[in-house]
Amino acid sequence: MGRAEAPCALIVMGVSGSGKSTVAKALGERLGWRFEDGDSFHPASNVEKMRAGHPLTDEDRWPWLNAIADEIARVCGRGEHVIIACSALKHAYRDVLLRGRDDVRFVFLKGTKELIAERLAQRKGHFMPPGLLASQFETLEPPEPGEHVITVSIDETVEAIVDGIVRQLNLGGATPKVLP
Repeated sequence: MGRAEAPCALIVMGVSGSGKSTVAKALGERLGWRFEDGDSFHPASNVEKMRAGHPLTDEDRWPWLNAIADEIARVCGRGEHVIIACSALKHAYRDVLLRGRDDVRFVFLKGTKELIAERLAQRKGHFMPPGLLASQFETLEPPEPGEHVITVSIDETVEAIVDGIVRQLNLGGATPKVLP
């Protein structure tokens, strides 16, 4: 099996509570790539809406998705690499993020509603209330193979999830760290 060309950006996606930020940070550390939390690209009005327990509409999301796509274009244009944690729940959202690029990959963190609800119940200080999980699953359009996607189960440790992603990326030199 040959070494694959490294994408310039990885978008770690999934519903709230699937571990996007945690996995993306760990993956960034493993690969030596910069990590960005997609939530930081939300306008304040979106954050307040979610904090109040109201799901975002597509109209709320377009400026946010375009801001992330702009950052990906900047990073890729400079020949750098970035990992962004972003829900990217619908095909149309992923299309906006990709903008037709073939040097960006999605990493879909797949888990059951029960496991994610349990994780959300234990989380503190995040603006996504657990009650919005149902709307996240209703909105989710799982990525299809043609969408430049790597799918991993979240029913593992963060290290095992990152190992699986690195293996599927097939980047050659980016081998999993071995603990002593």
